[in-house]
Amino acid sequence: MPELIDGSENVSVHGIFNWILLLAIFSVIAVIGNYLGYKHPMTDSLVGMGILSGITLLGVWMERYLPFNISSILYISVFGIILAFPGMPTSEFVLYYVSKVELLSIVTVFLAYVGIGMGKSWDEFKALGWRAIVVTVLVIAATYYGAAIVAHIVLVLTGVPAV
Repeated sequence: MPELIDGSENVSVHGIFNWILLLAIFSVIAVIGNYLGYKHPMTDSLVGMGILSGITLLGVWMERYLPFNISSILYISVFGIILAFPGMPTSEFVLYYVSKVELLSIVTVFLAYVGIGMGKSWDEFKALGWRAIVVTVLVIAATYYGAAIVAHIVLVLTGVPAV
């Protein structure tokens, strides 16, 4: 079986198939997590993930085929903004279904995928030594605690009771 996408191959029938397969797997897992964690209907979440996946595919395709040196993330952002822009005929549809997909369910699947990708290059990671592990743990912990502190400050300033 061919390897999944690493982002560097040209878009071809094979490359597009890999993107579609990856996004389909990603979407199904995110929809299940969205249902279990947030109780959003699976059909609504699936439509929302389909919209997000379609925008992603279009952005990746545009990056590879247009003669401009523009990142796919810019195309994806612009298409998403245009489709959800108030006054556009697609706005209500896109906003309704995409709002049924929680960010945390998407991020969880993405981080799991990154972890799997990291596992493929474990030998390279081990070559960095124990110092890299210490730095990694400190960065992750500092990021978590920093975000928690900022969130707590914002909650206190807005008068939302802390849990």
